[in-house]
Amino acid sequence: MSARQMVVLLLGPQRDAISGVSTHLNLIFASRLAHDFRLKHFQVGREGRGEGLLRRISRLLFSPFALAVRILSERVDVVHINTSMNRRAYWRDLIHLVVARLMGARVVYQVHGGALPQQFCRDNRILGMFLRATLRLPQAIVVLAQSEIAAYRRFLHGQSIIVLPNAIDAHAYAGSPRTHPRCIVPLQLLYVGRLCREKGLYESLRGLQLALAQGVKATLVIAGSGPEQVGLEALATELKLGEHIRFAGPVFGDRKIKLMQEAHAFLFPTYAEGLPYALLETMAAGLPSITTPVGAIPDVVVDGVHGMFVMPRDAAAIGHAIVKLAANPSALERMSVACRERITTRYSLDRLAAEFSALYADVGNRSSERVVTEL
Repeated sequence: MSARQMVVLLLGPQRDAISGVSTHLNLIFASRLAHDFRLKHFQVGREGRGEGLLRRISRLLFSPFALAVRILSERVDVVHINTSMNRRAYWRDLIHLVVARLMGARVVYQVHGGALPQQFCRDNRILGMFLRATLRLPQAIVVLAQSEIAAYRRFLHGQSIIVLPNAIDAHAYAGSPRTHPRCIVPLQLLYVGRLCREKGLYESLRGLQLALAQGVKATLVIAGSGPEQVGLEALATELKLGEHIRFAGPVFGDRKIKLMQEAHAFLFPTYAEGLPYALLETMAAGLPSITTPVGAIPDVVVDGVHGMFVMPRDAAAIGHAIVKLAANPSALERMSVACRERITTRYSLDRLAAEFSALYADVGNRSSERVVTEL
């Protein structure tokens, strides 16, 4: 009789929600991990749900019990919690972490960005002690960036903390070789993602206006939806961007790939990130980026090799970067080649699957001590 296949329960938002963590879950389910382990999904969070206040309260109250039932009925070996170090996600997922340990499951606790633990505590000693205690409950903590692992190891001596950067299936973008003419007119910029202030979109529009005022011919396509759409459209009208900007709405699949094929550079001056999938996807499609050195982005992008760094909230720097790229098609072509190579060699889905396979096997085969002995 063959050995029982290990069961891994992945916690995260609805898989068809517009979310970086949803993308992460879908890639894991599409990888060879789905053949090596019995992967299951347990939905947490609001993404992808249409619910009122009463249904939300009911979900929050009953979700821990539903998780306990799933762990016991499906004989779950490993619970993979996908969370973020912000107040809402931390407190929501803390109860899931405790329930998983009480039910005898081992836990992989993956942090998709947010504050560093020291920042999360804000010099509150009691909160710091509590956070340290709860972050010792998982068998392993996974972070996305080298800067994060250094901070977590200073905060949690002796805990198992590893860096596993996000990855993508680069094959979907491999069929669009890019060649840039000697003169790019206009320079076509692209943003893909949620329309929120923290992505630097207001500064992007002002930076584009500054570049246009210097005689640069450039266009910007903004693809996505979110709470700032009306405000961004109003600012575009105020700045008289007219034909230089287009709001394309949410895009998926072939339509998203087509927009990447038509663009010359990815405009992404975000304020804070983990490791954004939009950056990996556009690089796989050969798009250099105008982006910020935050989160894990400096682990992926080398300034001047895969794109250009600007500081967050700096519209003038964005405008200068647009002017510089528009004036140097040969640099764009060189960066495009480097972007593709970077993703295929360092951020492939096969690499991610192999690393999580080893982690699941290691965590799943450890002794299943109960959390009550640790509290």
